[in-house]
Amino acid sequence: MSDYPLHKARRLLASTRRHFFGQCGVGLGSMALASLLSDDAKSNTVLPDPQNPLVARPAHFPAKAKRVIFLFMAGGPSQLELFDHKPKLQELHGQVIPPEYTKNRRFAFIKGDAKLLGTRRKFSKHGQCGAELSELLPHLSHVVDDICIVKSMATDVFNHGPAKLFMNTGSSRFGMPSMGAWLTYGIGSESRDLPGFVVLQSGPRGPRGGNPLWGSGFLPTTYQGVPFLGGSEPILNLASPEGIDSVRESQFYDVVGKLNSQRLAAVGDPEIATRISAYEMAFRMQSSAPELIELSSESQHTLDSYGVDPGKPSFATNCLLARRLIERGVRFVQLYHTDWDHHGNEGTHLGEPLEARCREVDRASAMLIHDLKERGLLEDTLVIWGGEFGRTPMGEPRDLIGRDHHVDGYTMWLAGGGIRGGQSVGATDELGYYAVEDRVHVHDLQATILHLLGLDHLKLTYRFQGRDFRLTDVGGEVVPKLLA
Repeated sequence: MSDYPLHKARRLLASTRRHFFGQCGVGLGSMALASLLSDDAKSNTVLPDPQNPLVARPAHFPAKAKRVIFLFMAGGPSQLELFDHKPKLQELHGQVIPPEYTKNRRFAFIKGDAKLLGTRRKFSKHGQCGAELSELLPHLSHVVDDICIVKSMATDVFNHGPAKLFMNTGSSRFGMPSMGAWLTYGIGSESRDLPGFVVLQSGPRGPRGGNPLWGSGFLPTTYQGVPFLGGSEPILNLASPEGIDSVRESQFYDVVGKLNSQRLAAVGDPEIATRISAYEMAFRMQSSAPELIELSSESQHTLDSYGVDPGKPSFATNCLLARRLIERGVRFVQLYHTDWDHHGNEGTHLGEPLEARCREVDRASAMLIHDLKERGLLEDTLVIWGGEFGRTPMGEPRDLIGRDHHVDGYTMWLAGGGIRGGQSVGATDELGYYAVEDRVHVHDLQATILHLLGLDHLKLTYRFQGRDFRLTDVGGEVVPKLLA
């Protein structure tokens, strides 16, 4: 060995190691794929096709919904100003909350002896169902018979980032797959020319928690959400490089696809299948994405009904784009609209800032329900509206009127896709503090969403680091009262 150059010996050793792990039949990629195969066989989940991981696949049982639009109000809308009218809270306004309510409870900012805060908003009954809504939601009142208002939501986490993760991934920790990723992993997508999971954002900033809210975690990255941007280029770096025509670009994708396919056959790594799929999707999206955001085919009546100002990004524009996306077969569309965090500071209180948020989303949310129904899409499209938590019945002592984060009883609503509309499910106590009737935990909501799409949340699993994971962790039950 002393006559053999040391640098050549090291190179030979490195080459041997690469050969062993990268090309032999028991490479790391092959072992990962074998584990995936055995786990999916055990859980009765149809294994995604490595060559086309987003192709539509059978569910566990017949589904009521084919697709989801999740209108996520980031920051925690106040249910007490919008949905949950509490006359007793009005009566006790300004009094210290009884200690039995707050014993052993934690809050983000206030203390347990905070004073109760009644709302200044007027409520009235609407529709044949007689649901009570705030004056801040005049447009939603026109479709109230199509929606199911859940007044008994509960979560485990009272800070924004972890609570958003909990709602979207089933865990307050980073690294878990999002709901849209689980769905596209479970049943694929019906779109060939667009991603199976698309994210649209509006408001002054992105949601706390960022990309992991729509990430794929330990699932192959082909299932992660793809953010679309406002403007003429919805996806960065999608346009062809200057000087490259379609023929040369097609030849490039063909060569790269063949090289990646050879590598996939050699090592069986699912991430290589993701790479192949991503290149092919990007090539097709060069025509499908610009066509999607071109709204000239929509009537002026439709644009006005949503409140769309052509050329300007907004929640209203995103609602219209969400309808166009699901028309083109996208499985899961998530709209994030930020700035619902109303603690009582300048710009974040329950006066004009709350009114502004409601004006931004009320018309478009209601029109989305109406538009889907008119087009025959609401029946198999599940629409969800809500945030990561609600707001406390107690006021937060800041410069202006506000409320703290609240996890024990808040409101969301759902429509279409197998949901029984025209009803309110659950109730909170007379102060709006605890969910006391038909409590719906976040994991229960997630289990119900999967159920509506034909997936058993106990069977949709993925083995990672020696454990079978699922969206609902170790909890969750389907809520029968929500179902049509």
